[in-house]
Amino acid sequence: QVQLVESGGGLVQPGGSLRLSCSVSGSIFSINDMGWYRQAPGKERELVASTSSGSINYTDSVKGRFTISRDNAKNTVYLQMNSLKPEDTAVYYCHAEIRATRTSYLVDYWGPGTQVTVSS
Repeated sequence: QVQLVESGGGLVQPGGSLRLSCSVSGSIFSINDMGWYRQAPGKERELVASTSSGSINYTDSVKGRFTISRDNAKNTVYLQMNSLKPEDTAVYYCHAEIRATRTSYLVDYWGPGTQVTVSS
């Protein structure tokens, strides 16, 4: 059974920083894409940043402020968030595309989410 466990959310003042972590555990043969999505109240879930085979994508609103990184040895993905703004307030979800065995399909997995609140 695969589990994604997120940590690092919380309350921060505008201009502050937070670092999110997401560790994947369980029966894993390989992990393809890993990334972070967020969902603000009343809005749809949106991609924040993702990384796969060395390529990295960011949504325009976080470019230059957020940095995604990945430790393949630890099956962990990080999101360093700097210069946070009130509009970054949302529940942040970790996502991973995982192949459980050499011959199985890639399956999407999600973490339970961690709240990030940017407010003075």
